[in-house]
Amino acid sequence: MSNDTGSRMNGSRDSEKEKFKVFKDFKEFAMRGNVVDMAVGIVIGASFGKIISSFVADILMPPIGLILGNVNFSDLFINLSEGSYMTLEAAKEAGAVTINYGAWGNTVIDFLIVAFAIFMVVKQMNRMKKQEEAAPAPPPAPSKEETLLTEIRDLLSTGR
Repeated sequence: MSNDTGSRMNGSRDSEKEKFKVFKDFKEFAMRGNVVDMAVGIVIGASFGKIISSFVADILMPPIGLILGNVNFSDLFINLSEGSYMTLEAAKEAGAVTINYGAWGNTVIDFLIVAFAIFMVVKQMNRMKKQEEAAPAPPPAPSKEETLLTEIRDLLSTGR
């Protein structure tokens, strides 16, 4: 075997080792507590966002629309094209250019509810941190010298 072939083989072994090292490094990174916690938070946050969107669209806005005279907020739009359309769906089917301010309003309400919920969670976490910081630390244990001197004192007082 020539030196050229041997060096190529060593080079491929080195690149394989490097691939495994990169994989190992990534695994260590991904398994750290903070990364896993962040991933769980993202999944929960995405689910929470869907729940809030459904709450706004299916529970909050229909009664408000009823009070305001049977208004469907998700169907409110401004038509920028020629022609007249009774619903946003009809305008979309016709390919009309629209500004969907009703859907935008629903999204703003979604955001405000999520932002308020996050604000409340952060506020509670800060309150708990302040309580932990305010708790007095336990007194330090006596040093070895103090313990030894106390023992000597006690021995001398019992020896009288």
